[in-house]
Order: sequence, then structure tokens, then C-alpha cells
Amino acid sequence: MPLGRMLVRIRLPLLATLLGVLSLAQVSSELITDEIRRVGARLACLCGSCKNSVGDCAMLACHYSKPAREKIRDMQARGMTDDAIVAEFVKTEGKRALVVPPGEGFSGLAWWMPPAVVGMGLAFIYWWIRRMRAPRPSPAPELDPAVLARYRDSIEKDLAKLE
Repeated sequence: MPLGRMLVRIRLPLLATLLGVLSLAQVSSELITDEIRRVGARLACLCGSCKNSVGDCAMLACHYSKPAREKIRDMQARGMTDDAIVAEFVKTEGKRALVVPPGEGFSGLAWWMPPAVVGMGLAFIYWWIRRMRAPRPSPAPELDPAVLARYRDSIEKDLAKLE
């Protein structure tokens, strides 16, 4: 086999491998570890363009989630716990930094109100169905005493025949 052809056969796979490695390469600051994703899942991305969490925001040029991830990485390197990191974000950004609002105060009312309204609606539907299914007693028609006396006489005659 000629040498030129052999070099082409070696260069093409080598070039494809090199392009594959370069396309997968990332800067170490862009890597999102499971620890960062775990803490980031509790924090909302406040960029205003998406409704994701910091751990899930996939926008390439997000001006909030990328610095937030780096801040989480730095805090974890200093040995802070997940709760302490979240508390730090809440202290600087307020409760809007949380993906899930806490279940206390007005937020607690927001958590309990939907199930309460659904329960009241189901109770109303149950009451309405029972009311519609219950037979309503119809008022007895007023009978003329003369007609009533005639029926009694007829019954008395029929009973006398049976005896």
C-alpha cells in the first residue's frame, strides 16, 4: 500500500477523534456537578427570561444562573451546607430566590387554599346531588268532605258484602 494512502487512512480517524474531543471540551467553570445541581434546584433563576431553577437553566448567556452556580461552587468549597447556601441567597435576593415558597405566613395560605377550595367544591357538589335525588313530598290535594263521605260509604258497602 502506498505511503500517501496509508497517511490518509490514519489522518481521517485521527481528525474525527480530535474534533469529537474538542466539541466535548468544556471549561472547568462551566461544569455543573451534582452538588451544584442539587442546591441549584432549590433556587429560582431570576434572569426574567425563563422559569427554571439555577440548576436547570440551560440558557447559554444567562446573566443570573451562571454567576449563581459559581457562587454555589465557591460556597461549597468553603464548606457551607446546602441550607446555609440557600439561606445566603434568600438573604441577598429575598424569598423570590426560592423555587418553592416556604409554607409559612401568606405563602402557607397559598399552599393550603387550593386544596381547601377543591374540598369545598366537592362538598357543594355532593350536597347538590343529594338534594336533587331526594324525592320531594307532593302536597296532598284538598278533598271535598262530600266526596270523602261517598268513598267511605262505598268502602263500607264492599266490606259488608265480604262478610
